[in-house]
Amino acid sequence: MTGPAITIHAGFLPHTDPEASLAFYRDGLGFEVRLDVGQGTMRWLTVGPPGQPDVSIVLAPPAVDPGVTDDERRTITEMMAKGTYTAVLLASNDLDAAFDRLQASGAEVVQEPVDQPYGVRDCAFRDPAGTMVRIQQRP
Repeated sequence: MTGPAITIHAGFLPHTDPEASLAFYRDGLGFEVRLDVGQGTMRWLTVGPPGQPDVSIVLAPPAVDPGVTDDERRTITEMMAKGTYTAVLLASNDLDAAFDRLQASGAEVVQEPVDQPYGVRDCAFRDPAGTMVRIQQRP
């Protein structure tokens, strides 16, 4: 294929408590904090894995877009509380160590490491805003 190369720069996930999110992504996952903009609960936190400076996750207050209606905000809040609003899939070269680190940080465990029938070993956590965070290790 010819044409411009397109890469992933950042994805957005919601946060409801910036300090709890920092504890999860920085302390639990070991991500770097690249930007911290705003104040109080209206903070946009940019985090990413060391060694991948061009790939980031922006943790942002949910539904702050003025185009989102009050009904939509309620729906988003309900979905976040159930853990069905959004998800992220991460990878580790040592799943068990990653699991132990996150579990020791107090993160909510959804699934302990297990070999899946589709060929990966993975585990799952919920971040403080309810986002499903799956971590996998390929054989």
